[in-house]
Amino acid sequence: MKYFDAHCHIQFDAYDADREELVRSMDEQGVGGLVVGVDRVSSEQAIKLVEKHESLFAAVGLHPNDCPEEVFTVSLYRELASHPKVLAIGECGLDNYRPEDPEATKRKQREVFEQHVQLAIETDKPLMIHSRPSKGTQDAYEDTIDILKSYKREHGDKVRGDMHFFVGGVEEARQFVDLDFTLSYTAVLTFTQDYDEVVRFAPLTHLLSETDSPYVAPAPNRGKRNDPRAVQAVIGAIARIRGEDEEMVRDQVLQNAERLFGATLRGLK
Repeated sequence: MKYFDAHCHIQFDAYDADREELVRSMDEQGVGGLVVGVDRVSSEQAIKLVEKHESLFAAVGLHPNDCPEEVFTVSLYRELASHPKVLAIGECGLDNYRPEDPEATKRKQREVFEQHVQLAIETDKPLMIHSRPSKGTQDAYEDTIDILKSYKREHGDKVRGDMHFFVGGVEEARQFVDLDFTLSYTAVLTFTQDYDEVVRFAPLTHLLSETDSPYVAPAPNRGKRNDPRAVQAVIGAIARIRGEDEEMVRDQVLQNAERLFGATLRGLK
């Protein structure tokens, strides 16, 4: 394996027509990935998929606002997390972008997020965090940092993870890096310069590459279905923005994924 997509959703029905063909193509290009659940059903689907493919792994969790009707059942997700190919808990977090009832939503999201943090500590797995601030603020990141700091003080290195699709600024990046969390970037880097300052600021040892497939296809394929092979474009963009050798960046980001997820990826096809 040469590239690792730290966050994709290829268990979604957008891939029903060609999923196996896509995974074969990923293998040919040296691309592996973490298939991330957003609720019980998609978490179960992720596990079923990764059981069949050496280069794929899973994360299980309940998205903060994609599935408002689902109640987070710790025992169910504990059982899912016990699968040997489940490497992370999430995606989970705090999403303040479009709350219908801000205060009630925040209370519920915080409670469920803390349950995920506790499960990650119990299972000794990293978190896959989706936090999205309200417009013009960094509120969701600020609250996420406060929660993680609280648990980190008591549980130390057992509190670790990745900030998926990171859109925060330098100060937020600094605080997550201080907590030893990684920041992952998508192919949005290929068509906007909004995050270049943070990509240059962050230590290379704390960056991951992801696609969030089927979303956020790279230029020039914007608007089309994305897939994990686009992680190669993400690595290229990170190297370009930082002014560093692309092969060096590729190798370091793969090492970062191995360290965070506790998996040996290089020996996989």
